[in-house]
Order: sequence, then structure tokens, then C-alpha cells
Amino acid sequence: MVLSAEVLALVAAATWACSSLLSATAVARMGPFSFSRWRMVFACLLLWGMALVTGSWRSLQLDGVGVLALSGFIGIFVGDTALFACMNRLGPRRSGILFATHALFSVVLAWLFLGETLSPWALVGSALLIAGVMTAIAFGRRETESHQWEATKGRLVVGIGLGLLSALGQSVAALMLKPLMETGLDPVAASAVRMSSSLAAHLLLLLTGWRLVQATRSPRWGDLGYTFASAAIGMALGMTLILKALQHGSVGMVEMLSSVTPVLLLPVLWWVYRRRPAVGGWVGAVLTVAGCALILLRH
Repeated sequence: MVLSAEVLALVAAATWACSSLLSATAVARMGPFSFSRWRMVFACLLLWGMALVTGSWRSLQLDGVGVLALSGFIGIFVGDTALFACMNRLGPRRSGILFATHALFSVVLAWLFLGETLSPWALVGSALLIAGVMTAIAFGRRETESHQWEATKGRLVVGIGLGLLSALGQSVAALMLKPLMETGLDPVAASAVRMSSSLAAHLLLLLTGWRLVQATRSPRWGDLGYTFASAAIGMALGMTLILKALQHGSVGMVEMLSSVTPVLLLPVLWWVYRRRPAVGGWVGAVLTVAGCALILLRH
């Protein structure tokens, strides 16, 4: 069975929701840069292993490798590291709402540079979806709830800036990849190149000796286990699904549907907190489902 681009984007969003939960504790212990490096090492091993076993590496063309490498630098090295730095400061709930703005960035950029447009019904669905995501995250927590992931570490404005930077990096990278993926490039091989360029940038930054990028603590086996799981689910699987979706779907639509990650994260956080989401969480979830339904039925 061949899954549509819309379904692939939604499944990718689900993998990112699971990955976000798996990442939170390890990021807090190891620091965002150390966590990102380990995560990319595991992702590279998985992706290149699959590319070599399946022979998909043969789909790579020399003229496209440079674009893949640059998109990996922007979307993963800059975007992903900024996201986890934001999560370390603001927690998964608030970093989620900031990262969800990548859908809006993508729609605007795809319209400006690729000439993509959405049908009237898809526009209505997109508006409902974004409103639902923002509502669920902004109002999905009860006033009496308290958790270490909800604490603000450092200056709030820095955390907000990091979250918006991560969203913009995701959008720009997707815009760069769309023409390349339409040529039939294998998503696993493409993900492997992107991950490798990002890891190389991380290692070069580490070699500078900059104190900020050093590990805050030595990783425990448990931290590495969670990091591996996060890499396998969120990077090796999730990012490959997004590239596959970009082969057949518009950038704006794929990014819009993949932005539902924070809403999918709500039931998981419910399990962690042992409390139901607030009324705002339910309202946001209903709006998101309605928006997705309109997009899937009318797009």
C-alpha cells in the first residue's frame, strides 16, 4: 500500500511527538549540543546502514549532494539544535508551540519561491489546524500543574528566539529539498547525507573548544538509550518520512500537517502528569482534527 503525502506527514508528526518525550530528560542532563551530537551519530549509523543494505545510495547524484548537505546544515544543525536548546530552556510544551510556526513560514516561503497555492478549503483547514495547535499548547495545561519540564531556565526571550529559529530552519530546509526530491531521489539516502553534513558541522564546532557546546554531564547508559530511541524514531524514521512526503506533496501542505506534533504530544504528557489536559487542550485538539479532515478531504 502506497501512503499519500498527507498521511506520511501526519505519521512523521507522530514520530516527532514520541521523539520529543524521549529527548527531554536526556537533553536536560547532557546539554543540547552534546545530545544533538550523540543523536546524529546514532541516526547516521542507522541511515547509512539502511542505504548500504538496500543499495539506495546509488540514487545520489553529485550535483544534488551539495544541496542536501546545505539543507542538513540549515534544517538539522541549526534548526534541530536550536529546538533542543529551546526545549532545555522552556520545556517541550512551549518549545512545541514555537516550532509549530514552521507551518506558517513554509506556506509563505513556498508561495513566494515555488508558486504553491492552497485551495480555499485547504486554507480554511490550515487555519483551523494552526489555531488548534496553538490553542492546545498555549491553553492545554492546568494552572495548578507543576513539572520540571515547565520551568523557564535563563531568559525567556532567548528561548523564544531559539524556538523561532528552529522553525525557520525547518521551513528553509524543506523549501530547498522539494525540487530535489521530485527527481526521485531515495529519501533514506538523502536523509543520510543531510545527517552527515550536520554531524560534521557539530564536530567542527566541538573542535573549537567553545565551552557552550561541551557536554554538561557525562552521559549515562540510560541517557544514551533514550538518545538512540529518539534518533531512530524522530530522525531516521520521521525525517525520512517527510522527505518521502515532499516527493509528491506540496511544501506548505506537508509542513502544515507535520506541525500537529504538539497536539499529538498532549496525550503523552497526560500520561506523564497523570492529569487530563485542560479544556483548552481539548478545544485545540478538536480544531486540529477538523482542520486535518478538511485538508485531507478537500486538498
